[in-house]
Amino acid sequence: MSTYEDRLKALRAQLVRDRLDGFVVPLTDEHMSEYVGAYAQRLAWLTGFQGSAGSAVVLREQAAIFTDGRYTLQVREQVDGAHWAYESVPQTSIADWLGVHAPSGGRIGYDPWLHTSAWVKAASAALAKKGATLVAVDTNPIDAVWPDRPAPSAARLVVHEDRFAGRSAADKRQAIADWLVETGADAAVLSALDSIAWAFNIRGKDVDRTPVALAYAIIHADATADLYVAPEKMDDAVAQHLGNAVRVSNGVNFAAALGDFAGKTVVADPERAVAAIFDALETGGATVLPLRDPAVLPKAIKNAVEIAGHKAAQARDGTALSRFLHWVSVEALKGGLTEMSAADRLEAFRKETGLLEDLSFDTISGAGPNGAVVHYRVEDKTNRPIESGTLYLVDSGGQYRDGTTDVTRTLAIGTPTREMQERFTLVLKGHVALARAVFPVGTRGGQLDVLARQYLWAQGLDYAHGTGHGVGSFLSVHEGPQRIATFGGGDEPLQAGMILSNEPGYYKTGAYGIRIENLVLVEERAVPGAEKPMLGFETLTFAPIDRALIATDLLSAEEQAWIDGYHAQVLDVVGPQLEGDALAWLKAACAPLTAG
Repeated sequence: MSTYEDRLKALRAQLVRDRLDGFVVPLTDEHMSEYVGAYAQRLAWLTGFQGSAGSAVVLREQAAIFTDGRYTLQVREQVDGAHWAYESVPQTSIADWLGVHAPSGGRIGYDPWLHTSAWVKAASAALAKKGATLVAVDTNPIDAVWPDRPAPSAARLVVHEDRFAGRSAADKRQAIADWLVETGADAAVLSALDSIAWAFNIRGKDVDRTPVALAYAIIHADATADLYVAPEKMDDAVAQHLGNAVRVSNGVNFAAALGDFAGKTVVADPERAVAAIFDALETGGATVLPLRDPAVLPKAIKNAVEIAGHKAAQARDGTALSRFLHWVSVEALKGGLTEMSAADRLEAFRKETGLLEDLSFDTISGAGPNGAVVHYRVEDKTNRPIESGTLYLVDSGGQYRDGTTDVTRTLAIGTPTREMQERFTLVLKGHVALARAVFPVGTRGGQLDVLARQYLWAQGLDYAHGTGHGVGSFLSVHEGPQRIATFGGGDEPLQAGMILSNEPGYYKTGAYGIRIENLVLVEERAVPGAEKPMLGFETLTFAPIDRALIATDLLSAEEQAWIDGYHAQVLDVVGPQLEGDALAWLKAACAPLTAG
């Protein structure tokens, strides 16, 4: 089908055949993943939207696509407004929209393997007010009209060695089993791919940019486990690693196995396990405990080996990024440099480390107005030259066996305007305020978010994304449950060992974008005279912040001292790995601000 209009027509024709008046299309897979394999990219195939979060509803006569503030510009560039209404979340939910637009008495289809039970309940309630019904489909209608839909990946599992994990898989599963006994449960279903990867110390190549494998798992209270995975993904090394306590079954058997828990109590995560899992357990006679996946929190709290590995990955990655920043400083003003060529060169610098497994996400390489598109992804038709007098925003990261990185730098190409400097410095002040924060144990990320926004707010400015997300250990670059945000999360107490991003920003539509991102480690902090245990952040990312964009007259003495101290650390960590012109550039880039 050559056009997105043709695809929309084909879906509507299929809905008629399926006796449906509408269908809901989320951007997720059977594991509620943020990033999904090519086979699950139904939203992109149907609409053209290339963002990493969104959903759509198709009715017989109208359709709408739902995205958050990160994609306000992108969705309008990629999705045809002649056929799709643009809706913003959380202001408007799919359930709310259906409650208004669904036809009275209509049948609205959904795939129960792509939605949570909570979503099904909310959407059903909204439709009931219109006399409409939410209908679970056995076969996704998009799959029926997607002629060249890719098959799920057949890549093999790989062992994540204890020297990187810092803890054996048997020990992790025993801890989960002990928790099950304390909870009074017989088993726990793990459907989140990163939880399975963590609990079994395995990795995969089934999802671009995230080293996970398509699988399901059930861990039992006796510390045995069942792993459901396609047979072709196994080999002798993985089988030996898993051992006799892990029974391996074909992935197609998972749904039926959920019916074997009659009279037993099973834990399933209401945020991470899809409605079909809950339905199968309940239909089979199990008592379902809707509790958080028991791998989520221990996965987020990194052990000493993981922390050491992450620091090694950051030093390596920071060197590659610093080499790139030096390269841009030489090449940009010559002309001919583009967003795409710059992103390719940055990936090449990372590959030259010899240890890069993959990027941790598609590089956001945004010049001028494209930098104002928060989750911009360059493609041929949007590829802009990086020109003098503009800002260039590059948000990138790498997947290494010992750690996952994520870093953003904003660069002045040529001489920046005073406005650019002022707004960059407001963002920097917020970044520094969060980096310097000291807070009591029990503090939630949402309580810290204002620290990064306060200087922008004072000038009537803001940004439409969270300030910080969790980061995995050779796993997902966006990892819960910890976040620094006042919306969409941020309620998890921060604990020592968690890794998060610190990334305030500012975006002027049609002009430029600014973001400054480092990763930070939550650590215990000794405070003289403290009456309760305190925490703080250790900055883990090391790469220069563009001094040309810093308005020093807007900085306090404490802020300037932090920036100078940070740049001294960058020089200590990265300097020994550079030489020649690159080292000379780094020394100048890391000079104290008072040095001019």
